[in-house]
Amino acid sequence: MTSIAVFASGNGSNFQAIIDAIQSGDLAAEVKLLVCDKQDAFVLKRAKQSGIDTFAFQPKAYASKAAFERQIAAELEKLKIEYLVLAGYMRLIGPTLLERFSNKIINIHPSLLPAFPGIDAIGQALRAGVEETGVTIHFVDEGMDTGPIIAQKRVKVCSKDTEETLAAKIHELEHRFYPATLQQLFHQASEGAEHGKKSVN
Repeated sequence: MTSIAVFASGNGSNFQAIIDAIQSGDLAAEVKLLVCDKQDAFVLKRAKQSGIDTFAFQPKAYASKAAFERQIAAELEKLKIEYLVLAGYMRLIGPTLLERFSNKIINIHPSLLPAFPGIDAIGQALRAGVEETGVTIHFVDEGMDTGPIIAQKRVKVCSKDTEETLAAKIHELEHRFYPATLQQLFHQASEGAEHGKKSVN
């Protein structure tokens, strides 16, 4: 069972999709902590309802990003967290966590990266007049949505689409695609670790 911490800043629909997938047996993982940078975010209520511990913090209360990431890292180490899963976390991850969790931080983004990185990716896609956009799951590096891509799925953009209708299509896909991709990734990592043990023995 893979131990994960989910990072989120808002409503937490992808957090909920991960919890639901775990409860249904589709994702072999345990969410041991929700990290949230907004103390009034609805995702905190979702965590409470699911009995998941939370670490909610105010970034302005710290002298620097490194300071609050050191405290987060201490919480993660206590819980023996293996992967960080970003689900609508609206901050760039800094060196403190990147170094501790190299190739173990995963993000979901509502576009076909490298197209439309950053905020308002759905609005960017509509304004650009593209015929398709989609969802990207990728590893996190020091850039904004620039890390190695794990998986992508496409979504057609219709001429009648608004930001609301396109967002609904993308979110519906995300809620299936993210847990399924995490399951595949964790399973491969587990198999690799087992193979490594056998090779040593």
